[in-house]
Amino acid sequence: MSTITAILKPDADGTLHLPLPEHLRHGKVKMVATLEDAETAVAKEGTPLEALKELRKLGTFKDISDPVACQREQRRDRTLPGRG
Repeated sequence: MSTITAILKPDADGTLHLPLPEHLRHGKVKMVATLEDAETAVAKEGTPLEALKELRKLGTFKDISDPVACQREQRRDRTLPGRG
């Protein structure tokens, strides 16, 4: 199962086209859709900065003293997409 969140621009005839991940392109796909105005949805979700402030309040990143080193360590585990 995959969860996809996207803001799509409708075609002139009112249809929407959603690109699927490779593993779902063969066979039938069950889809559940919630349609709402994009500006309204973004306003409800808040800004990325507000989300980061909330994470800071929760102490999510308090153990990270060197963010750059933390990122290097995280990326060492896996091959980055498009880089073989």
